[in-house]
Amino acid sequence: MALEKVLIVEDEDHERNGLAELISAWGYQTETACDGVVGLEKILSWDPGIVVSDLKMPRMDGMELLERAAHTRELSFILLTAQGSIDAAVAAMKLGAYDFIEKPVNPTRLRNILQNATRQRGTDRELEVTRRLLRDSGKLGTLVGSSRSMQEVFHLVEQVAPSTASVLITGESGTGKELVARTIHELSPRKNRPFVAINCAAIPETLIESEIFGHEKGAFTGALERRTGCFELAESGTLLLDEIGEMPVGTQAKLLRVLEDRKLRRLGSKTETSVDVRVLAATNKIPEEAVARGQLRNDLYYRLNVFNIHMPPLREHKEDIPSLTQTLTREMSTKHQRAVRAASDAVMQLFDRYSWPGNVRELRNTLERAVIVCEGEIIEPRHLPPAFGTAPAPASSTDGVHLSVGTTVDEAERQLIFKTLESTHNNKTRAAEILGISLKTLHNKLKEYGSQGQLASGTLAGREVES
Repeated sequence: MALEKVLIVEDEDHERNGLAELISAWGYQTETACDGVVGLEKILSWDPGIVVSDLKMPRMDGMELLERAAHTRELSFILLTAQGSIDAAVAAMKLGAYDFIEKPVNPTRLRNILQNATRQRGTDRELEVTRRLLRDSGKLGTLVGSSRSMQEVFHLVEQVAPSTASVLITGESGTGKELVARTIHELSPRKNRPFVAINCAAIPETLIESEIFGHEKGAFTGALERRTGCFELAESGTLLLDEIGEMPVGTQAKLLRVLEDRKLRRLGSKTETSVDVRVLAATNKIPEEAVARGQLRNDLYYRLNVFNIHMPPLREHKEDIPSLTQTLTREMSTKHQRAVRAASDAVMQLFDRYSWPGNVRELRNTLERAVIVCEGEIIEPRHLPPAFGTAPAPASSTDGVHLSVGTTVDEAERQLIFKTLESTHNNKTRAAEILGISLKTLHNKLKEYGSQGQLASGTLAGREVES
């Protein structure tokens, strides 16, 4: 077994060399650095498991080194503090330090701390092996799937999670984009910090800037007190901007400045606030098309799309339906305190034939209803929704939409929206899921057409489309 690597960061030569000799004699592999700047370079190049660092050093002190290193590596950080520096030690622990020890260093205490840190790292490595075994068996965090497409998603998540890179997660509504974002957060060095998710399509345009950036008291009518925005709530953690394509273009410009400068200004404030937040974004639109239509700023798209993960629709990886069904049935049975443990073969055959326009979210909702109404342990076809299996085909179908040469893209889109509304018995929420757009986008489209959901053919004429 390889020796644990310990990096000693100390500006005093005699103390640095003395610690290196002592720790090497205990069986560790050691390297030294004369200050935090050199220490950070060696953390990146030598990749130690444990860092023993002085608090007070020129150029970069131990606290700054701890903060920077925590965002780049999973390591155990032990801080050397002057006697009586309790406040500094407490602050270090909050930043993620493994432990601290006062100077002059007590060798027995230092050796105990190193032994405990080494054992803890061994436990962490065992957990990592377990996590990889789970992934290979079809699970990664709350994500489930053994298909080739889902294994590719798992691989990408594991690649990007340890970094600080922005990620753009794409895919139809209901495919599990937020689950991907949460898994990235849970596998990252920020896992013990906040995860904040905001749905840009669910917030009125007049309030979205306040929700994201916060506001001061009196910033606008109704601002009766200061409000902390999502960026500040996610400080040192991860912020998911879901349905980024629904964010007003003006707000996108302000978001871009925050991403580039790492500073924000609350509405009504004259001062800027520094933020340290990893930003993930998700959209059910095709990003390039959203950019072409002016719904997504080109510069913001490139800033967010450092790394892309695409979630496949459920109809493209139906081989995962049995494991998803088992996992979700178990989850819903626990949630509702039921004894349901599986779905019958007849149900699984129905599931395999169905096109799942609402993707995994629709499967979850279907199973939750079935678990609630099931009297025994096995879900049967009678426990499924009455109209299950007779739903319309996915939005990609053009059945019933009559197009001819010369039809504009806008007109084709209009016909498809109206035909989908007709097939869902005027249910806007269901239609939006099938079309792969947000409910807000559907409302905006209908407003554009000036129809408020009334078909020119008269099918919906005079009837309000239900949501």
